Amino acid sequence: MSDDQGFQLSPPELRRLRFRNIPLRVVLPNLVTLLALCMGLTAIRYAVEEDFVKAVTAIMAAAVLDGLDGRLARAIKGTSRFGAELDSLADFIDFGVAPGLLLYLWSLHEIKGLGWFAVLAFAIAAALRLARFNVTIDDPGKPAWQAEFFVGMPAPAGAVTVLLPLYLHFSALELPASKAFVPFYIIYVLAIAFLMASTIPHFSGKRIGRIPRDLVIPVLFGVGVTALLLAIYPMELLAVASLAFLAVIPFSVKRYNALARADAEKGEESAGAS
Repeated sequence: MSDDQGFQLSPPELRRLRFRNIPLRVVLPNLVTLLALCMGLTAIRYAVEEDFVKAVTAIMAAAVLDGLDGRLARAIKGTSRFGAELDSLADFIDFGVAPGLLLYLWSLHEIKGLGWFAVLAFAIAAALRLARFNVTIDDPGKPAWQAEFFVGMPAPAGAVTVLLPLYLHFSALELPASKAFVPFYIIYVLAIAFLMASTIPHFSGKRIGRIPRDLVIPVLFGVGVTALLLAIYPMELLAVASLAFLAVIPFSVKRYNALARADAEKGEESAGAS
């Protein structure tokens, strides 16, 4: 018998290794991710059936679930490589494919060539954005202050903001979906795709984890009011939220540049002292 055979596992040991139990804390975040994927696919179904309001609702539900699965995994220490890959695949469907198809079936099909080009550009930008995020998330050389920012618009935020023309159409403003407005919608979709694929910094909001004790009541009141407005005026509130998110981008760029300059000056001072 060779030396290698002395280290081989017996058949019962191999079976136990193959079918070993997986902790529930690892499974739960993946179930939330799969539920988000179901919401994205359901949005596509409603878009095909021309029930665009329900399609928007499904995408918003996917965005909420996407925000929960990662936090749940970190809270219960259920992160895994499998979960990260599954999350990326679900995000591409939910925030790269579903919103583009929704907009195409709603109005972009009026100019088939350019409309489909915008949808493809948006989906490609979402795929590139997710791939870049997976590559850079564990970069050990990244300064700590960069954790406050995303590089490029996050895919969920891109999915929410790209639907702004549709929000305005179904809101009290009743923005037309006629062919004359489609070129402007295409330009807007391409602009959001550019923001997703670019390196423009965006506030991440990941540092928001604890609420000061004296602000608990105002925060709860604000959340309650927002929930009521979302139930009564969903499209209007989503339109305002999308515009507010876009308006914050210049401030995030300014903050990022200020921190980058401060970090560079600190590095120069350290080099000079040594």
